[in-house]
Amino acid sequence: MAGLEVPILVTVTGEGGSGGALALGIGNRVLMLQYAIYSVISPEGCAAILWKDQAKKQEAAEAMKISAPDLLELGIVDEVIPEPAGAAHASPEEACRAVGERIEAHLAELERMDPAELVADRARRFRALGRFLEG
Repeated sequence: MAGLEVPILVTVTGEGGSGGALALGIGNRVLMLQYAIYSVISPEGCAAILWKDQAKKQEAAEAMKISAPDLLELGIVDEVIPEPAGAAHASPEEACRAVGERIEAHLAELERMDPAELVADRARRFRALGRFLEG
């Protein structure tokens, strides 16, 4: 996917986890609904591995930083899309409209890039994941 010469937009709409979902992180832009979660493993799985106790899933979820605001702050996602009152399932049409508008805006930006720029943009974005500076 990293070498595709077309724009790649990823939208996390509910729960994205494990290798399959994380592979989508190679997109030119990664968008995420406000109440979605995105992680390498479920909080239950993390708690079972770290503490041998799935009951510590809340502690694991907080440590993992799997919420949309946390992932935006960490630079894992590029934009958090606000959900309608009561979350996306309460008003699917409104949620779809919001997602569509943001996809359209990002796609318009990416369509101005030539194929080599799209590939380079994805590579730059992916290589920056996990980079931090100690101060």
